[in-house]
Amino acid sequence: MMHIRILILSSLMLLWIPTSAANNGYMELRKPKRDVVIIPDYDMLQDTDIEPAVSVKVDELPTCLLCVCLSGSVYCEEVSPEMSTVPALPKETAYLYARFNKITKISLSDFADMATLRSIDLTGNLIAAIDDGAFSKLPNLEELILAENKLTKLPMLPSQLVLFNANFNKLRTQGVKATAFKKLTRLAYLYLGHNELTAVPQLPESLHVVHLNNNKIAKITDQTFCKGKTSYYIRHNLDEVRLDGNPITLSTYPDSFVCLQSLPIGWYN
Repeated sequence: MMHIRILILSSLMLLWIPTSAANNGYMELRKPKRDVVIIPDYDMLQDTDIEPAVSVKVDELPTCLLCVCLSGSVYCEEVSPEMSTVPALPKETAYLYARFNKITKISLSDFADMATLRSIDLTGNLIAAIDDGAFSKLPNLEELILAENKLTKLPMLPSQLVLFNANFNKLRTQGVKATAFKKLTRLAYLYLGHNELTAVPQLPESLHVVHLNNNKIAKITDQTFCKGKTSYYIRHNLDEVRLDGNPITLSTYPDSFVCLQSLPIGWYN
C-alpha cells in the first residue's frame, strides 16, 4: 500500500514540475520591457560644438544701441565696451551726455553740421586735444561742459554759449587766449577752477558767475574785473567770483573789486 502511494505522489510531482516551469516562463514573458533613455552629458561637449564669441568694436555698433536716445537727447554714460571717440549722432540730437568714457580727442568732424545741438557734456573723459573749429558749426550750442579731462588749451568757442565748464583740467595761460571769452556776449557761467592758469582772461559783461579757484594766479589788476579806479562803473551782473586756492593776497589789490557788488567768496590768506 505504501508503494502505491509513493508512485501516485511521484506521478503528481512529474506533472507539476513542467507546469510550474511553464507558468514561470509565461510570467517572465509578460514582464514589460523598460525603455532606455540616453541623457546627453552637456559637460562633455567638445569646444568645437560651442560657437566662439564675436568681438564687437564700439564704433561698429549703432549709436542708439550703445546709448539711450530719447526725444532729442542722447545718453552715452560709462559705455561698455569702452567708447574712445564721439559717436555718430542722430541729426535731431539737441542734448549729448557722453560722460565718464575714454574719449581722447574731439575732431573737426565729430559735430559737423549738428545745428540742433544745444548742450554737450563730456565730463570725465580723457580729452587732451580739440581740433580748432570743432564747435564752430554749432550755432545753437548754449552749454559746453568739458570738466575732468586733460586739456591744456582751448579752441575757439561758439558765440552763443551761456555756460562753459572746464574745471579740473590742465589749462595753462598760454593755451587760453586773453580774449577767448570776451566776445561771448551771452556767457553767464564760467568755471575754470582747478587748472594751471597764471592770469585771469578778459571777462565779458554778461557774466554772473566766474570760478577761477585753485589755479596759479598770483596777481590781478584794477582792470581784471573793473575799469580802473573809476567809481561810476558797476558790474551789475557779476554776483559770484572765486579766487580761493591761488597764491594771491586780495588785500594787496583793494582797487580791484570796487566795481563788484560783493567781494570774492572762499577762504583766503
